[in-house]
Amino acid sequence: MTDQLLNRTGTDLINTGVREGFNTREHLRNAERQAQDRGFDKFTIVDVDAHHYEMDHWPAIIKYIEDPVIRHRAEAAIHSSDPARTILHNSPLPQNMAGRILRERYRRGEPTDGDTHHEVSVIRRQMKAIGIDYQVVFPTPMLELGLHPDPLIEIAVSWAYTRWFTEEVLADDPAIKTMVYLPMNDVRASLRTIEQFGGKPGVVGFMITSGRFQAIHSNKYVPVFRALEERGYPLGFHAIHNAKERMFEGMNRFISVHALGFVFYNMVHMTNWVINGLPERYPNLKVIWIESGLAWVPFLMQRLDNEFLMRSSEAPLLQRRPSEYMGEMYYSTQPMETVDLQTLQQTMRMINAETQLMFASDYPHWDFDLPSTVCDLPFLSQEAKLNILGRNAVRLFGKEHFDAEVDLGTAVEGNGRARVSQQ
Repeated sequence: MTDQLLNRTGTDLINTGVREGFNTREHLRNAERQAQDRGFDKFTIVDVDAHHYEMDHWPAIIKYIEDPVIRHRAEAAIHSSDPARTILHNSPLPQNMAGRILRERYRRGEPTDGDTHHEVSVIRRQMKAIGIDYQVVFPTPMLELGLHPDPLIEIAVSWAYTRWFTEEVLADDPAIKTMVYLPMNDVRASLRTIEQFGGKPGVVGFMITSGRFQAIHSNKYVPVFRALEERGYPLGFHAIHNAKERMFEGMNRFISVHALGFVFYNMVHMTNWVINGLPERYPNLKVIWIESGLAWVPFLMQRLDNEFLMRSSEAPLLQRRPSEYMGEMYYSTQPMETVDLQTLQQTMRMINAETQLMFASDYPHWDFDLPSTVCDLPFLSQEAKLNILGRNAVRLFGKEHFDAEVDLGTAVEGNGRARVSQQ
């Protein structure tokens, strides 16, 4: 089907994909073959960052909006060509390479089992094809809500989405997880979110969208961080790119904004988090940096250490160098920069990858990675590969969020692949 589709364009291409029955497993048939060849079914793989397109279910989501005015605005535009954009705040997203990457448009019409929620069916298919046992799923357009000029929209939409996702999607499959969106424009709303959704099936943590201009280290957020620490939930900073960012206005290509954008905001938040001593103030709050790749971390470690050694009086809460705190945080692999393996090996040494790095696919986005990106790294031990692919995530989120019989595997000698035998 795919070869035939490549010869068509525009509306005909989309309609044909739906008519002929786009299927995620067929789309990922090469990934599934790779998973079988590498024996991914013999050990646990946890994908800590995958996505879905929540706007495909916009009518089902907006019914949970509590504010009657905002809900009316959303409902009034439900039949427009792009109903979500009437209240959301999104930048241009030319990620489909002028229509050459098809899955974003096709998957919304993918035929599924009528007895199972559409999202659950599609997520199950992608997990099975890629060889994933558990998958942490995030929204996509909503990741830009932190930049919305109206904080009430962020509160209303994030609440509605989380209710829909936890009540109508997560409840159908214990292998699907999420980190709940925190509306950090409002402290009380964030605390209410933690109170309401902490403990819900499938909720393994909470997430701040990195694209925002508030000072996340501000003392006003003390109740939020304390609530997460007390409950044992990790906090993720999920990166975005923002073509509307003033510093990026001179960039005329998506590739440029994407290369810097997914690093920019997390670098700012990481710097503020460390220099203002939040690791000392909340020593039991585990922090994850998501979808930023890895190359920026050693750079920032060196920059902050160098500055700290010259001006330590400006970071009075720190008892150690900034890099030491950063080496105790958690990171997701995707998009892992594999262009220079020697540099990547050094990067992994600096971030303590064997215990702090977790596999992320970022599927179905255009630059998603497969578990083989970790399995095929020649400098990692078999033990390190197993840790990155699953063990670290299980230990971080807590085994209570996974099957009681989850098997973390034991490494055996192989030809560079993460072959394992069950314990």
